[in-house]
Amino acid sequence: MSNSTAPRQLGQGFYWQELEAGQQFRTFRRTVTEADLIGFIGVTGMLEVMFIDAEPLEGGITGRPVPAALTYTLIEGLLLQTMIQGTGLAMLELTQKIHAPVRVGDSIDALVSIDGIRPTSKGGRAIVDSTIEVYNERRECVMTYTARRMLAGRGEEG
Repeated sequence: MSNSTAPRQLGQGFYWQELEAGQQFRTFRRTVTEADLIGFIGVTGMLEVMFIDAEPLEGGITGRPVPAALTYTLIEGLLLQTMIQGTGLAMLELTQKIHAPVRVGDSIDALVSIDGIRPTSKGGRAIVDSTIEVYNERRECVMTYTARRMLAGRGEEG
C-alpha cells in the first residue's frame, strides 16, 4: 500500500499559509519550579538578591519571584514545541509588558493571537505578527508581548 503524500511530521509547526489574522491558540500550562529558577539564574548570571534569597526584600515581592525573562522563555519553549518547530526562521522583534510577578509554584499558559501576515518578496517566507498574553493559574494576565517572526512557507507555494 503506497501513499503519494508524505505524512505530516509530528510536532511540525505551522507554515505561514496555515495561519490567518484573527486566529487564536492556547498553549499547554506549565508550573514554574524552583529548579527552573535556579537553572535559569545560574546560566544567565541573573543573581539578583530577590531571586537567590528565600527571604523577601523589605517592601519587595513576597514568595519566590522569577525573572520575567524566565516567564517569557518558558512560554516561548511551549510555542517552539508546537507552533513554530521546523518553520520558525527568525524572531525579528519583541515588545514585552509585565503586569504582575510570577513566582515559583505558579502555573502559566498563554493565549496567542495572530495579528497579521505579510509574505516576503523572496523564498516563500512571511512575517507573522502575534500578541501573546501570559496567564497564571488564577487567570490573571501576568505578561503581554508582541512578536514579529519570520516563518517558512510550504514547498513551492512561496
